[in-house]
Amino acid sequence: MTALTALSDLPLFPLGTVLFPGGYLPLQIFEVRYLDMVKRCHANGTPFGIVSLTQGSEVRRRDSSAPTGDGFAHEKFESVGTLARIDRLDAPNPGLLVIQCRGMQRFRRQQTTQLKHGLWTAQVELLADDQPVPIPEDLQPVADALEAVLDTLKSRTVDISQLPLQPPYQFDNCAWVANRWCELLPMALAQRQNLMALDNPLLRLELVSDMLERDSEPPQA
Repeated sequence: MTALTALSDLPLFPLGTVLFPGGYLPLQIFEVRYLDMVKRCHANGTPFGIVSLTQGSEVRRRDSSAPTGDGFAHEKFESVGTLARIDRLDAPNPGLLVIQCRGMQRFRRQQTTQLKHGLWTAQVELLADDQPVPIPEDLQPVADALEAVLDTLKSRTVDISQLPLQPPYQFDNCAWVANRWCELLPMALAQRQNLMALDNPLLRLELVSDMLERDSEPPQA
């Protein structure tokens, strides 16, 4: 069986965040361009793409001086994003959807189109999944620290389904541990994007380890 390597007309959701494979992302949907898209994806069991904004805002804003000619501010976003699968959808009020998404496979967008009502779609090339790489002995403290963080969060949370770290837990997998730290650690959006787009999961974990070591160093006198 041939693996799927491309998708046509993938709906995109530009956000001021980065979704990593295996990550958990709750969203509140109220814009018309996304309400229809999310309902369709949920009904068909198909994903949409999360891409990180480099210009513009998450909510479409009017700008009469915008060069787009449609009266709305221009939006730009990264070329590498992540497929999002809808695990749960609730409709608490008319015109509002609350969804829980899971990060799946990364992709690189190619041809991009904006539809009349503002929704972006793209032809995308699917990127290979990170290969499972065991945690090396020298990086085991990074995985142990993440497990300790999860234990602390569980002890302070009544509803475990709302935790930023969701099962299946893979504390023996470089990519999973690195991705979860990348979601938790404070860093610039561009840095988070670069780590997500990095193809080597071991290198990603090594970079995370360096950040943790810097954060733990005492201030210089």
